[in-house]
Amino acid sequence: MREILPGVLHWTAMHPKIKFEVSSYYLAQERVLIDPMVPEEGLDAFERNPEHVFLTNRHHYRDAGRFAERFGCDVWCVENGLHEFTKGETVRAFRFGDVLPGEIEALEVGGICPDETALLIPRAEGILAVADGVIRMGDGPLGFVPDAYMGEKPDSVKTALREAWSRLLDRPFDHLLLAHGLPWVGGAREALRRFVGGEA
Repeated sequence: MREILPGVLHWTAMHPKIKFEVSSYYLAQERVLIDPMVPEEGLDAFERNPEHVFLTNRHHYRDAGRFAERFGCDVWCVENGLHEFTKGETVRAFRFGDVLPGEIEALEVGGICPDETALLIPRAEGILAVADGVIRMGDGPLGFVPDAYMGEKPDSVKTALREAWSRLLDRPFDHLLLAHGLPWVGGAREALRRFVGGEA
């Protein structure tokens, strides 16, 4: 785990199903986890008990249940993704446009799946946490997931995502917390603008 911004911790862990390392985050001030896997340091690494887990889409439940069991966290997902949870998971619903604990705003992305969510965190010049609609290979440029993960019409999905990101470029943020790839610290809004425009 490393602090990438004041009170914002990032780590990676191997996802057992997809066999790739994925990124997770902890906002210490807000006591909020985003798309968490258990870090290498284990659950004892969290000195202040997390209170909430936010999922950027329904597929990112990951180790949320372990955090909920240990710390009593509330796990949150946008309401149109709740059908995913059929194995007794306790998940609270939010709607796009809601302001969640920590003054974090839930924004609609869609495109790649109906429950694709971005979370706008109002500090450090603005932080935007995103799910699968944009990824990053290591510390490279922003990109899309491979076409194989976009259904039968990947070009239509890419168009819908570019439109969604274009709308969100009006929001104030300077950092991106990516679920897949390293976070983009500083200049992320401009990087997303270049990506939307096909400039990479």
